[in-house]
Amino acid sequence: MSAVHVIADDSEALAVAAELAAEFRKEAAERDVRRRLPHAELERLSASGLPAVSVPAEFGGADVGAGTLAEIFRLLAAADASIAQIPQSHFVYVNVLRRQGTHAQQRFFFGEVLRGRRFGNAQSEAGTKHVQDIRTRLARRPDGSYVLDGVKHYSTGALFAHWIPVLARADDDTLHVAYVPHDAPGLTVVDDWDGMGQRTTASGTVRLEGVPVPADRVVPHHLTFEGPQLHGAVAQLLHAAIDVGIASGALAEAVEVVRTKSRPWFESGLETAAEDPLLIQRFGELAIRVRAAEALLREAARSVDAARDDLTDGSAAEASIAVATAKVTAGEAAVEVGSALFEVAGTRSALDSLGLHRHWRDARTHTLHDPVRWKVQHIGRYVLNGTRPPRHGLL
Repeated sequence: MSAVHVIADDSEALAVAAELAAEFRKEAAERDVRRRLPHAELERLSASGLPAVSVPAEFGGADVGAGTLAEIFRLLAAADASIAQIPQSHFVYVNVLRRQGTHAQQRFFFGEVLRGRRFGNAQSEAGTKHVQDIRTRLARRPDGSYVLDGVKHYSTGALFAHWIPVLARADDDTLHVAYVPHDAPGLTVVDDWDGMGQRTTASGTVRLEGVPVPADRVVPHHLTFEGPQLHGAVAQLLHAAIDVGIASGALAEAVEVVRTKSRPWFESGLETAAEDPLLIQRFGELAIRVRAAEALLREAARSVDAARDDLTDGSAAEASIAVATAKVTAGEAAVEVGSALFEVAGTRSALDSLGLHRHWRDARTHTLHDPVRWKVQHIGRYVLNGTRPPRHGLL
């Protein structure tokens, strides 16, 4: 790995993210159509120092605010939603260490992150009763160490990771996270992701067969949810930022196509498609949708930052509801704009060679992560009855 830059503050983090987004945008369509995995791009991302921006200042990180983190993901997703999705779990599991890691664990793993090491994820499982029915087992050995057994799916980032955090149940059935090196004996990462969208995230299978885990690589994740927490709010904020990025990227590409490639409809009597008042109307509507999603994302990030400064049951609930509101709106905007791109750009936009369909496919795939209908329910209960949302990590 090349030398890793250490980012100093929020301003520098945003500047670096904008620069990388401009780079990643250039070959995003080609990577998607060829399913060329972004190994080189992720090395560039690590070398830039962006994956370390949430490391606490006491350990040498920039400790950026939620607003900056959300904007980083929005910028990256507007360029390439797959690349933006890959480090989402990385930041989630940095956050787990911030809350539940011992000082020694924090010192070690934050040092790893500052040296450019990436976290993946081995969290979800297929074929179980529901998403929180985790059956991977973390069995304790007589010497105090552990052994992992199980199969994980949708393991975004694992193929590119140096460390793979594994969500598992201990002997007493409580949830823990085991941080496992990518080359641990008994661990296999299978590149079998065949989703129609986010095609280069390599969100495939992780198999764990008698994987040894030292005791100091295990974090008691179940304790995260015993008091007011922002684990779910931060994770969902990044998902919302990805959706907003997809929407803004699709809108920008639609504008470019209509300005440079689309022909006016013959009945309009106009010289260019960009002069068509019906298209102008539709672009206005889409721009409003995107700007509303961006505004709600910023508001949600401010709520998360405020709660982090004064964490109580009330502030945590307010942050979760603000993030849920942003996530619902962002998902709707991403799917709508990704689809409307074809409506406004015309027949040429359907050409497979242009790769414009990746925006809709990415949006439709990413917005399936968790059902927004339940977020709407929690928002309604909170507004109408003051019912605080549950502490399960998905709000």
